[in-house]
Amino acid sequence: MSEASLWAALADPHRRAIVALLLERPRAVGEIVEACGLSQPSTSKHLRVLRDAGLVRARQDAQRRVYALDPAPIAELDAWLAPYRTLWNERLDALGRRLDAAAGEPPDDHATPSPKD
Repeated sequence: MSEASLWAALADPHRRAIVALLLERPRAVGEIVEACGLSQPSTSKHLRVLRDAGLVRARQDAQRRVYALDPAPIAELDAWLAPYRTLWNERLDALGRRLDAAAGEPPDDHATPSPKD
């Protein structure tokens, strides 16, 4: 699946809520309907978008469909976000050092200075 389809699938707050529920454990559609407070047809549409994006997978359990997260696409998003996370961590660390210096506190020995400071 493309990153664009993953982001598009996660753009909707109802789908993010479904992903959060499935993070806890696999759930039947009825449980998802009840937890999200959506109609069954609306929940099914959201689940189809998540399934088409590869974020969830379904299995039959007698008469029920049970949905579970597929961790692979989430790992892909996490890898894509890693450089941005590093950038923000470096900037926040630099801000923290400056605030500590302005408050007259000694510098944190565990902080690694950024070459951009």
